[in-house]
Amino acid sequence: MNKIFFQTKILLTLVMLMFSAAQVFAESGKSIAKTDFFPHNPTTEKFNETWSYQFVFDNGTKAFMNIASLHIPASGRKIGCDLAFWNFNGKSYSVGRQYPKERLVAQKEKDRITIKEEYILENLPGKGHRVFFSTSKNGDFLLDLTFESAKKGFVPANNSESLGNDKFTQFIHIPYGRVSGKIAYNSDTLEVKGYAMMEHSFQTAQATDIAKRVISFATRNSSKPFSGKIGIAENGKLFGYAVSYKNDNVEILKPLKISVDKKDYDGEKFPKNALEILWSDSSVTTINANKPQQKFSLLNNFDGWLAKKAVKVLMGGEPFFYRGQNKNAENKIIDWSVSGL
Repeated sequence: MNKIFFQTKILLTLVMLMFSAAQVFAESGKSIAKTDFFPHNPTTEKFNETWSYQFVFDNGTKAFMNIASLHIPASGRKIGCDLAFWNFNGKSYSVGRQYPKERLVAQKEKDRITIKEEYILENLPGKGHRVFFSTSKNGDFLLDLTFESAKKGFVPANNSESLGNDKFTQFIHIPYGRVSGKIAYNSDTLEVKGYAMMEHSFQTAQATDIAKRVISFATRNSSKPFSGKIGIAENGKLFGYAVSYKNDNVEILKPLKISVDKKDYDGEKFPKNALEILWSDSSVTTINANKPQQKFSLLNNFDGWLAKKAVKVLMGGEPFFYRGQNKNAENKIIDWSVSGL
């Protein structure tokens, strides 16, 4: 009897270990190819592609920059560029511009993407990557930053996900990097240093058509950087991924569950309490999205009632970004953004 009990106990222990191992998803991922940095060919009319940067400076200022290729009804494919400053000398400023698709030029031989030489992504993502944004609209805006260091970006073995009839593909080119340079609004110029993450994605439909809510985040912890972008699709599926460095070992993590107050979060509305993201390595990330530092409407970047109305029709509503920060389970600061209608 004792022998049978002992054998059964060993068997149960092995099963439990196997089950636990199955729950730990520690995929090392694969490197991002040089060609993945450059624009991809549109495969559908509503195909859109975005290069996104989140900068968090040591002086408490933040900057968010996007360059996008997207389809606008009755206008065709356009290039959109937007920049937002938060806590720039205690105030927030933002600007958005649109250009014909021909203005975006990929200079692959120079490892460069440029729009009129007013918006430049120079050198491949990594150390030495430069981000330049300069425009005059509702004031003079300037951002000129270079990565002094950067953790290498990775993607899952298959980074293209099916969301209903559409597809979403994502590249976290820079999970964490230190930057320096200058930002300016009108006559005020700030010399800045800080950290940043860079994410680049494309999809076969408008973002608001395939996702009810999108969450992006990055930590300030250079020894264990952790950053990513995930979303909740219209059918409830979680998509996207995070890159986690642990003792120089890279793990690709997938979201298993997002909850609010211990209940599944469906993404229909902005959360009223903290979000808890359960990852495929069993870790949990908490985002206090109910306590944003900033509530930013994308419509702020468009002039006139007609333009704002057209964007609302295009997006299916008014797209907002809730942005803020809190500490994670390791008592490290995590900077985040939650977006959606």
